[in-house]
Amino acid sequence: MGACTSECVLLYVSCMCVCVLALERQVFDFLGYQWAPILANFFHIIIVILGLFGTIQYRPRYIVVYTVWAALWVAWNVFIICFYLDVGGLSKDTDLLTFNISAHRSWWGEHGPGCVRREMQQASGVQEDSHSYFAVTGCLLEYQYIEVAHGGVQILIALLGFVYACYVVSAITEEEDSFDFIGGFDPFPLYHVNEKPSHLLLKPMYP
Repeated sequence: MGACTSECVLLYVSCMCVCVLALERQVFDFLGYQWAPILANFFHIIIVILGLFGTIQYRPRYIVVYTVWAALWVAWNVFIICFYLDVGGLSKDTDLLTFNISAHRSWWGEHGPGCVRREMQQASGVQEDSHSYFAVTGCLLEYQYIEVAHGGVQILIALLGFVYACYVVSAITEEEDSFDFIGGFDPFPLYHVNEKPSHLLLKPMYP
């Protein structure tokens, strides 16, 4: 498998970067109670680990699974970007990412760079766990742009992983085919010699 060594190393590094970024994103999604991204990140980390195993063990089927998931992951992050930018009828003010369980928003909405949280007078009839009685001011960058930046980085890394995975699968498959062509996996070699038992009796020769 020496022919794809450099490509496998690149794919391995790409998978490691994807895994680290996914863990970082998972932490902030947990803090913001974003249940849909939490589930997506969980499956993403599992598939990335599977891709790493396939890369180390030269298992093209596992790498193919990672390749398919990388394409789906790109589509998911495109959806996240559209959600936070209110594109296509989507709205970041809805509870879609929390499955309508709670009114929580992105963690960056309250803890972004420069953000100051100021509590307001709670109106009557408002639940104590509601987020409608405080205001966030002074943010240097709106939270939706931070989420969009996260999604853009995920798309870039996933595309790189997709390209490397396709190349590695192609290299491993070609190497296996060439090895099979020369009889590497043939239980009956090309130059098979049929040895027949000899029935000749060897007698000593006397001068």
